[in-house]
Amino acid sequence: MKEIVVSGIRPTGKLHLGNYFGAFKNFLTLQEQFDSYFFIADYHSLTTHPTPGDLRGSVKRVLAEYIALGLDPEKCTVYLQSDLPETAELYLFLNMNAYLGELERVTSFKEKVRSQPDNINAGLLTYPVLMAADILIHRGIKVPVGKDQEQHLEMARTFGNRFNRLYNVEIFPEPQAFSPSNVLVKVPGLTGGGKMSKSAGEADSIYLDEPADSLKKKIMKAVSDSGPAEPGSPKSAAVQNLFDLMGLVCAPDVISFFDEEHQKGSIRYGDLKKQLAQDMETFVAPLRDAINHTLANDKQLDEIAAFGAEKARKSAKKTMDAVRDAIGFKPKFEN
Repeated sequence: MKEIVVSGIRPTGKLHLGNYFGAFKNFLTLQEQFDSYFFIADYHSLTTHPTPGDLRGSVKRVLAEYIALGLDPEKCTVYLQSDLPETAELYLFLNMNAYLGELERVTSFKEKVRSQPDNINAGLLTYPVLMAADILIHRGIKVPVGKDQEQHLEMARTFGNRFNRLYNVEIFPEPQAFSPSNVLVKVPGLTGGGKMSKSAGEADSIYLDEPADSLKKKIMKAVSDSGPAEPGSPKSAAVQNLFDLMGLVCAPDVISFFDEEHQKGSIRYGDLKKQLAQDMETFVAPLRDAINHTLANDKQLDEIAAFGAEKARKSAKKTMDAVRDAIGFKPKFEN
């Protein structure tokens, strides 16, 4: 029997190059090797109070991108969080044994208190409990998370173990952080400020459905420097970012050529950016076409969402039958 992997993404906007190389390519490996559940976390997004139209549009986009980029509903389970009411039920049960003090100490909650004091809702406070329910509902073993989510994963273990002890059962395993690849892929932004991020603004990211003209403009405006001070000068951080981006989409001989030009002190950044833009367009174009084609097929997306919900519900029902029985909820009172 394959180990269970669970991962979710909030529908907060388009996927960019960093999402693809940093996480999504791993998903394509996971669906081949594990019993994988990939969900769109639309319950989680309610803490920011999106409009119904925005929520529907964002969820549709993420689902379309998942499918267009290669997730196969036959090989893995792709579903909407809100299509699985068992998650909300488990969230309720886990909340009964989650304590105010431990929730208030969560780093992400304390950051929200500082950054948005006018919107400290209960959903933010109990966010780790809902995340735990997402994982435990399928009795997930492996969870691909970044360092910023490790505290939440630790709390998922805490809540699962607490339930097991309280009701003297062994329903929930201990989920562990998991990286399907030991190779850390650096995807820098175009504005020279670190990794590619939507929060850094439109100019920082290359989206997977980026139009060709927009893509070229962004790359040509990418931060560089005034050139090597002398032959053999080390690359500045901004120029290294450009070379890191080239490493994702350019041929090795192209990268070697521009590296040698930099070493000689004769590099022309305009030529480098033109080449990067050309190779980036070659990489992005088929992804963009696939995303746009999938987005236009509402019937296909509805069928995929329904199929995923059915698969997810089979797993969730087994868990909740055991949970309800452990708590003492029985359909009949006969022993």
